[in-house]
Amino acid sequence: MHLIQFKDEAGARAVAATENGATRVVQNAASVYALAVDAADRGVSLSAVVAEKGLGKTVDRAAIAAEGRLLSPVDHPDPAHLYVTGTGLTHLGSASTRDAMHKSNQQAAEAPLTDSMKMFRMGLEGGKPAPGEIGVQPEWFYKGNGHIVAAPGAPIPSPAFAKDAGEEPEMAGIYLIGKDGTPFRLGFALGNEFSDHVTERVNYLFLAHSKLRWCSFGPELRLGELPRNVSGMSRILRGGKVLWEKPFLSGEDNMSHTIANLEYHHFKYDLFRQPGDIHVHMFGTATLSFADGIKTEAGDVFEIEESQFGLPLRNSVAWDKDKSVVVKQL
Repeated sequence: MHLIQFKDEAGARAVAATENGATRVVQNAASVYALAVDAADRGVSLSAVVAEKGLGKTVDRAAIAAEGRLLSPVDHPDPAHLYVTGTGLTHLGSASTRDAMHKSNQQAAEAPLTDSMKMFRMGLEGGKPAPGEIGVQPEWFYKGNGHIVAAPGAPIPSPAFAKDAGEEPEMAGIYLIGKDGTPFRLGFALGNEFSDHVTERVNYLFLAHSKLRWCSFGPELRLGELPRNVSGMSRILRGGKVLWEKPFLSGEDNMSHTIANLEYHHFKYDLFRQPGDIHVHMFGTATLSFADGIKTEAGDVFEIEESQFGLPLRNSVAWDKDKSVVVKQL
């Protein structure tokens, strides 16, 4: 089952479920968050709550997307209680791009391993522990909260001070924290973990700065486990024509960590187990247009698609105007 959130023709929030090729409105439902809270409180599955609500009229997902009525597949009534985080160097092949970004020609000749490659090798050696064991922790970063999430189809703004506006096609895990602090996984969605790779390349210690950008995920929330093999396409359109495209891989068959290990090392912190919070956790990628020398421009369109996740995730690039920040003394 896949879920979407959208605005109906009257402008009211709605939820729809897709099963067996048909998309129908979930009756008396205005948010996936409310459905998930109900499921967690009663100890039943999210799909069971949807079934209890019942499905109404059929809707056209593609038309909703074309009309700009899609919302992110999950949000929080208070955006400050939605965390966006992620892990890097988690995919087979992901280290080569990062390693090249952080290694100068001189370093390539003199230093056999960058810190990025060391971290990647740690994952290869200890990222897939046996059941019941704890594996090595991954690279981790904070991206923002619900205030930096662009809806599917909406522009992703890049700050005026940014040096780059680059896509990162990833899987996003979606989680709700239950009343007793238990993390509940709702499912997975396509994600664009938008980043500033030029800033990151200056010095890998700028990684934290490079990640403090907007992002997008969806349009569909796929309930259940992540498929072991995810094989999609990431592309950039300029003026309606393909400027760049490349396949991307995800799923545990293509990763150096298990999803369970990545989840453990995120939710082991009490901070991330606060009742009622939503977590959108990006699981990394090995495919970047930046690595192929692409520099995006305002108006370019990112398109990330994978047939197992329904509609593609599309967002255009936008650049904010310069904003001065003045700190005042109280």
